[in-house]
Amino acid sequence: MDTAEEADICRVCRSEGTPDKPLYHPCVCTGSIKFIHQECTVNRKLPHRKDYLNVSSSPFPLFPLPVYSPDMPSRLPIQDICAGLLTSVGTAIRYWFHYTLVAFAWLGVVPLTACRIYKCLFTGSVSSLLTLPLDMLSTENLLADCLQGCFVVTCTLCAFISLVWLREQIVHGGAPQWLEQHQPPPPNAAGQANEAQAAGQGAADEPPAAQPAPADPPAQNEAEPEPPDVPPDQGDDPELEEEEGAAAEDADPNNGAQDDMNWNALEWDRAAEELTWERMLGLDGSLVFLEHVFWVVSLNTLFILVFAFCPYHIGHFSVVGLGFEEYVQASHFEGLITTIVGYILLAMTLILCHGLAALVRFQRSRRLLGVCYIVVKVSLLVVVEIGVFPLICGWWLDICSLEMFDASLKDRELSFKSAPGTTMFLHWLVGMVYVFYFASFILLLREVLRPGVLWFLRNLNDPDFNPVQEMIHLPIYRHLRRFILSVVVFGSIVLLMLWLPIRLIKLLLPTFLPYNVMLYSDAPVSELSLELLLLQVVLPALLEQGHTRQWLKGLVRAWTVSAGYLLDLHSYLLGEQEDNDANQPVNNNNNNNPPPGHHNNNNNPAPAVGEGLHAAHQAILQQGGPVGFQPYHRPLRFPFRIVLLIAFMCITLLVASLVCLTLPVFTGRWLMSFWTGNSKIHELYTAACGLYVCWLSIRGVTVLLAWMPQGRTVILHKVQEWTLMILKTLVVALLVAGVIPLLLGLLFELVIVAPLRVPLDQTPLFYPWQDWALGVLHAKIIAAITLMGPQWWLKTVIEQVYANGIRNIDLQFIIRKLAAPVISVLLLSLCVPYVIAAGVVPAVGVTPEMEILMQRRIYPFLLMVVSLIGILSFQIRQFKRLYEHIKNDKYLVGQRLVNYERKAGRASSVPPPNPVAE
Repeated sequence: MDTAEEADICRVCRSEGTPDKPLYHPCVCTGSIKFIHQECTVNRKLPHRKDYLNVSSSPFPLFPLPVYSPDMPSRLPIQDICAGLLTSVGTAIRYWFHYTLVAFAWLGVVPLTACRIYKCLFTGSVSSLLTLPLDMLSTENLLADCLQGCFVVTCTLCAFISLVWLREQIVHGGAPQWLEQHQPPPPNAAGQANEAQAAGQGAADEPPAAQPAPADPPAQNEAEPEPPDVPPDQGDDPELEEEEGAAAEDADPNNGAQDDMNWNALEWDRAAEELTWERMLGLDGSLVFLEHVFWVVSLNTLFILVFAFCPYHIGHFSVVGLGFEEYVQASHFEGLITTIVGYILLAMTLILCHGLAALVRFQRSRRLLGVCYIVVKVSLLVVVEIGVFPLICGWWLDICSLEMFDASLKDRELSFKSAPGTTMFLHWLVGMVYVFYFASFILLLREVLRPGVLWFLRNLNDPDFNPVQEMIHLPIYRHLRRFILSVVVFGSIVLLMLWLPIRLIKLLLPTFLPYNVMLYSDAPVSELSLELLLLQVVLPALLEQGHTRQWLKGLVRAWTVSAGYLLDLHSYLLGEQEDNDANQPVNNNNNNNPPPGHHNNNNNPAPAVGEGLHAAHQAILQQGGPVGFQPYHRPLRFPFRIVLLIAFMCITLLVASLVCLTLPVFTGRWLMSFWTGNSKIHELYTAACGLYVCWLSIRGVTVLLAWMPQGRTVILHKVQEWTLMILKTLVVALLVAGVIPLLLGLLFELVIVAPLRVPLDQTPLFYPWQDWALGVLHAKIIAAITLMGPQWWLKTVIEQVYANGIRNIDLQFIIRKLAAPVISVLLLSLCVPYVIAAGVVPAVGVTPEMEILMQRRIYPFLLMVVSLIGILSFQIRQFKRLYEHIKNDKYLVGQRLVNYERKAGRASSVPPPNPVAE
């Protein structure tokens, strides 16, 4: 469309301008959307660019000019300012009172009530119940009780959320077969059709309830047999079952199903829209949150009574009755152990009552008792898997490594008695780290080995792997067998890679052990400085630039290939990629029977006829990805070769452990000896130093090996590039990681540490190494806060430097934009106060005591002055905003548009000849 030949029209109403309604062009838009009426701005906001437009407080992003009343004075009267100020102060006080009430309710009343009720219930006396109202109003130990109450409330909320989530798991994943196998059969064909439909739905969503995931073949061998007249997935979704003419006790479930059919989602959506986090917590200004506080306190009390009080007293009576009270008290965790015993007895009672209810055919009671047993069972299994097992691994690691630190079991017993909670937590943490890295190594092995080699280990990346569903469906003895097997495997690995190498090191190198792990050092280098250097420099470089996972994967692949060809197990370990259906052996007595539960879907991803929707779903998931099993060629004397493979693997792990325990520490000790002499320092630092040097050496060797096939010219060119890059990096590291942290740490020492720790009659001593180490920590914190804050020049520069990286490092940009400004500011902050205190003050002629006072207190004094200036400027800006707000509320009539004109690259506003006030 040729807009030059047409008249100018409004972009909103598409009409031309008139003398009464002129057109304006208030923004940078051009063409057919350039013009708009003053009245049309109310209906349509204009696009704008902040580079050119000065956006004011108008309801539309234009160039509006305010239109004030003719009787507005040039300056507001004092009474108007005072009235507006009082109004603002009143509003602030009202909000402050409301938010104080919200904080008092959620951070004071709720946790304090939870703590006092918890203590009252576990006191064990009737008088505590009678004095509970007075205890609620007591002011003793308020802070400690609030903190303990916050922990109690957090536990109850987590328990509530876990119950809701477990209920969803049972509903969607299906209940166990033993819970549904006594359901009465449907009396007509309609009920059978409905049950078949429900079973098909469950099969499409989840694996069969009575069968575990394919990643656990032994579990499938021992699966419980199903009744012949019950479909394999029957009962996966009991809410969909309809039984006409059932017994009288089944009337309520049918009514519940009918209520579910009549459920209106719109009403729930409307309720969810009305109940927001702000409204629930009381942050919207209303007092509805007081009702929510009451319900939280009530539910918290109910959860404490049901899930803590009852199991604890059940366990307490049982322990006292069996005479194990002394042993439980000796563990220093009497409450926890007693509660777990109570839950175990409660689970046994529930399963017995479930059996009795099944005998007398109380269907609803049987199902309720079964669901309660599942809840208790899953809770206990979670405690065992997450709490007990890592704790066992942590203690076993500590016991096997005692000789490495020249310690004994008596020392561990004394430390446990002195701080039982801390000791148990540290051992649990070490065990969790060990379990995590072991699982990560198993995942790495699955990437290298043939699918199906590790069939006896659960695959965490399997889409069908659901540990909660396994806890729900598998019986207790299966979980107990898995637990014992895991303890044996993990314990054997610790013996092989820790205890046995330590014995060999003490035998071959008697003076190498024990490691020095003292908590203090006589060396001139501070432990704090070395620790910060390790945490801030060494470990981040190893984690970010180490390529440790790729190297480890390459070593595992090389070892697997070597072992496969030496023992003729290459096909078993890595598979035959060139095999297909035509040349796969079919002799079941010879080679390639897959483990039970695995499907041979390597070359046939489509499911066989009759496998159902679940098989199709699995085929879609596994298409193009890892498969559960691949065939392999089975050589002669296959069991003997497997035994040799396991022995070779144990020898390799032993040698690798010996190298890891000796080489980094030996290298670190040798390097540290040039710096610290014969002084002993913490072995963590020597091991870190040696590990870093070994990593640099391996990295350099791998880079040279990658360059060698390219020729001498390319190698020289690469060496020149890397040399230039290393020199630039060293210069940047000297400025950014050396000078700036040193100045920052010294400024922090002068402003904060020295005035607080050193009296005026003593001379402060400064240690540049410690100041630099603290400056590194402060610089990282400041950089992190800057990157999380608003956009300004320092954030832009840091992001640009990080985006360029080391390979594209721009030395001129870093020095000009980052190092020079920051160093200048820090030097001025250090030098100007010193010049004033050491040069200007003595020239005035003050006493020596005043000179010392000025030299020691000028840095915090100037910091206070700068802070006051910042606060004062902020208050001035706030007062200006308040002044404009008062003026606009009382005298503002409207706003008018002005035309946007650009002159010499800058925008200027020219009012039209006949502006129209809004």
